[in-house]
Amino acid sequence: MASQDAGDMVRWFEDLSSGDVAVVGGKNASLGEMIARLSAQGVRVPPGFATTAAAYEEFLSTGDLRGRIRERLDALSAGAEPAETGRAIRELILGAELPPRLTAAVREAYRELTARLGREDPDVAVRSSATAEDLPEASFAGQQETFLNITGEEALLDACRRCYASLFTDRAISYREHHGFGHLQVALSVGVQEMVRSDLAGAGVAFTLDTDSGFPRVVLINAAYGLGESVVSGTVDPDEYLVFKPLLGKPGLKPVISRTAGRKQTKIVYGAGGPGRAPTETVETSGEERESCVLRDEEILALAEWAVVVEEHYGCPMDLEWAKDGRTGELSVVQARPETVQTRKDAGTLRSYRLTGHDGPLVTGLAVGDAIATGKVCRLRTAREIADFEDGAVLVTGATDPDWEPIMKRAAAIVTDRGGRTSHAAIVSRELGLAAVVGTGDATTVLSSGQEITVSCAEGEEGRVYPGILDYDEREIDLADIAPTRTQVMLNIANPSAAFRWWRLPADGVGLARMEFVVNNHIKIHPMALVHHATLEDAEARARIDALTRGYDDKTAFFVDRLAHGVARIAAAWWPKPVIVRMSDFKTNEYARLIGGEPFEPGEENPMLGWRGAGRYYSEGYREGFALECRAIRRVRDEMGLTNTVVMIPFCRTLQEADRVLETMAAHGLERGREGLEIYVMAEIPSNIVLAAEFADRFDGFSIGSNDLTQLTLGIDRDSELLAREFNERDPAVTRSIEYLIETAHRKGRKTGLCGQRPSDDPDFARFLVGAGIDSISVTPDSFLLVKENVARAEREGGGAENGEGGRGRDGGRAGTAPERGRGVRDGFRLCPPRCRPRCRTGRGRASVTACPIRRERRGCARGRPGTSWWPPTSPRTRSGPSGGRRRSPRSTAPR
Repeated sequence: MASQDAGDMVRWFEDLSSGDVAVVGGKNASLGEMIARLSAQGVRVPPGFATTAAAYEEFLSTGDLRGRIRERLDALSAGAEPAETGRAIRELILGAELPPRLTAAVREAYRELTARLGREDPDVAVRSSATAEDLPEASFAGQQETFLNITGEEALLDACRRCYASLFTDRAISYREHHGFGHLQVALSVGVQEMVRSDLAGAGVAFTLDTDSGFPRVVLINAAYGLGESVVSGTVDPDEYLVFKPLLGKPGLKPVISRTAGRKQTKIVYGAGGPGRAPTETVETSGEERESCVLRDEEILALAEWAVVVEEHYGCPMDLEWAKDGRTGELSVVQARPETVQTRKDAGTLRSYRLTGHDGPLVTGLAVGDAIATGKVCRLRTAREIADFEDGAVLVTGATDPDWEPIMKRAAAIVTDRGGRTSHAAIVSRELGLAAVVGTGDATTVLSSGQEITVSCAEGEEGRVYPGILDYDEREIDLADIAPTRTQVMLNIANPSAAFRWWRLPADGVGLARMEFVVNNHIKIHPMALVHHATLEDAEARARIDALTRGYDDKTAFFVDRLAHGVARIAAAWWPKPVIVRMSDFKTNEYARLIGGEPFEPGEENPMLGWRGAGRYYSEGYREGFALECRAIRRVRDEMGLTNTVVMIPFCRTLQEADRVLETMAAHGLERGREGLEIYVMAEIPSNIVLAAEFADRFDGFSIGSNDLTQLTLGIDRDSELLAREFNERDPAVTRSIEYLIETAHRKGRKTGLCGQRPSDDPDFARFLVGAGIDSISVTPDSFLLVKENVARAEREGGGAENGEGGRGRDGGRAGTAPERGRGVRDGFRLCPPRCRPRCRTGRGRASVTACPIRRERRGCARGRPGTSWWPPTSPRTRSGPSGGRRRSPRSTAPR
C-alpha cells in the first residue's frame, strides 16, 4: 500500500465511497462506491487510485500559485476577456512544479498498481474529477480533460498537471460563473484507472432513462468501436440500443426493444507510441464495422442490468460510461454520475409543440428534445469564430465540444453533421432547453449562413429542418388538471419514435397503433420483395433494398427486426396497459409505392374496396408477407415479453374470412387465448354490425373505424369534394349502428372502442359515445386533453346526445352492458337506458336483470310499442329468414 505519509495525497478507489466527494470529487467517489458496494452484484469497475483535494490545495500553495491565479480572476471580474484569463491561468499551472509529496505519492501508487496488474508500465486512463462535479443539481461532465493510454511515471505526472490546468478551460470558467461556483472554491482530484482495451473492441455510454423524453423505464445505450471518447465528444454516429427495464432478468426474455446501427465512420485507437507521439489517434472504421452492431444482445442486456443496479443503489437516474476489452471480451463501467437534465424537469407539466404546416425538410437527423425553434443560420467551422455568431441564430456546424458552449448558450437551436443522442451537442442542448438536430450528415453543406429555417424536434425521433420561418402551436399541459373518467381515453400512435414523448399523459393505453406506418417509414420495402429478393427483376429496386438491408444475409429478417422494434417501443411506453396493434391495412396502390412493390400489386379501379385488410392475409399473393408480420408480433410478445400487445384485424368482410385469418395466425404461432393473446377486429363494414354477435364469437373486442363505417353505411366516398357535406358520422344510420354494436358486444362480454378524430372535434359525438356505453375512445396525443375533457363532461351530464340516445343510469353505470361484466348493475338490477325509463313498468328506472318486463330474456327494448324489436335478433324464439336475420313486422324500425 502507499505510505502513510502519502495518505492525504492519494486514496485507492476501494477505500472511497460516495461520501468522499469533497476529498476526491464526484467521479472518483462514485468509482470507489461502485467497487466497494456493487462488485458483489457483478458490476465490474477497473481498479485505480485518486489524488485528493488536499493534494490540489498543496499544489496551489507552491510558489504562491494561488495568489497569481487570484490576480487573473480579479482581472476577469474587472472585465478581462474570459479566453485570455483562462489561457493565462493554464500557462501558470502547466509551468509549475508538482509538490514533492504529491509526486512521490503518485509514483508509489503507480508502482503498486503495476504490481497488482502484473505488467510493466501499465496503460492507464487519467481523468479529472472536480469536488463540485456530478452533483444532481449540476454537471461538470466534459469540462475537464481526460487522457487515455498513459504509460510510465513521467507521462502520468505530466497528465496530472494537465488535468489541474483543465479546471480553467474557457468552458469551465464560464460554467462556474453561470452557476455561481467560486473558481478557487472548487478543488480537483485526478483519477488514475487501469485502461480497458476498448480500442480493440468498443465503448460508449448508458443512461437509465430516455434522454429526450425522460421516460424512466428504459436503459439507453450508445456504442461505437474504439475508445469511448468518440461517443462522448459526438465525433461519430453511434449504435443505439433500448432495453425495457421492467422485463430485465425475466427468464427466457430478451427485452431489447430497439437496436439501430450507427454509421460509426471513425474510431479512436492507441497511437503508435514513442517520444512526441500522441497516445491515441483517430482512424477510419472498416466497412464491416460500419454495417455491424458493436454489441450482441447478451452484452446489451448485461450492461442494462448493471445500469439498473447502479440506479437502484444511488436512487436516481444515472449516466454511465462503459467499455469492452477486446482482449478478454469483458465489459466494465468506467464512470457513473447522476443524470442532471430530465431529473430537474417539472414532471407535473407537459409542453407540446405542433407545426401548423410545412413543405419537405431540407435535412433530417436525430431530434434532441421535443421543441420547435426558428431563426437564421449561422454556419461555423470552429468555436474560434465566436465573433461571427449573432444572438438568436441557429448554430450549424460539424460537431461540438465543450469549447462551443459559450456560443451554444446564445443560439436559438443547434444543427450538427455528426453525433448521436448522447453526444456533447445533444447533452448541452438538453441542459440549455434548446431544440437540436444532430447527426444530419450534410447540414453544413445544405444550409447557408443567413438562411431562414425552422428546426422541429416535435415529430418524433427524427428531427427535421424546414425552409423558412414556419408557424407552430405551443401548449403547456398541467397533468394535475386532467380529470379521471370511467370511459377509457386511449391514444392513436403511428410513429414509434414519438411514443416515449407522450408517456406522461394519463392515457389508458394505445387504442390504435398503425403497423403500416412502421412499414412505410422505417422499413420502406414491400415484404414480398424481401421474400423474393433473389428473383426480383427490378435492378434499381434490388439496389435500394441491398442498401437498406446492408448487414442482413436474410432480407426478411430486416423486415421482422424493424417491425418488431417499432411495435415494441409503443408497447413499452404504456406497459402494462393494452396496446392495440392493427395488422397492415395498405391498399394496393399504397403497397405498390413501397420499394419493390409494383410486381406484387394489381391495378385496381377502387383500391378502397379492393384487395386490402384481412382478405390479403391468407391469399396466395401476400400470405408470405403476412407471415413476416406475425413473426414480428411473436417476437414482441414471446421474446421481448410485451404481452400487453393486442392484435387487431382490419377490414374483415365476412365470417368465413375471419375464420381463415384466425386459422392463418394460429399457424404462425398467434393463437387467440394462448399466453393471453387477444385479437380484436375493426368494425368498419356494415357486415361487422349486422353480424356483430357472430363476429363477437370469434374476436375479443371491436374497434369502430368511424370513417370507413360512415362511408360504407351511407355509400359516400369520404374523399369526394362533391359529397363532403353529406359525410356525417352523426347520421342516425351510423349512430344506431354504433349503438347496436356496443349493445351486442357487451351482451357477449366483448369490449368496444372507437378510434378517430370526431370525438375531439365534436363534443356531442363524444357525449353520444359515452351515453351508448362505449368502453374506450382513442385519439391522437395532441387531442387527448380536449377529448378527456369532453368525456368527463359527458359523464357528469349523464351521456346522451342529439343523434345518439344511449346514456347512463342514475349510478353512472353504462346502459346496455352485460351484467356479467359488472357495469351498469346494482343490487341485482340492470339499469335501463334513458329512452326506456318513461315507459318502464317498474317505475324505478331500473329493472331486474332476469325479470324486466320490457327487457325480458335480455332482448331489445320494445319501447312499449307492439311489433318493434331489436335487429338482428339474438333470442332463440326469433324465426330466421334466408339470410339469418329477423323477419320484422311491417311496423318494425331501422336498426337502433
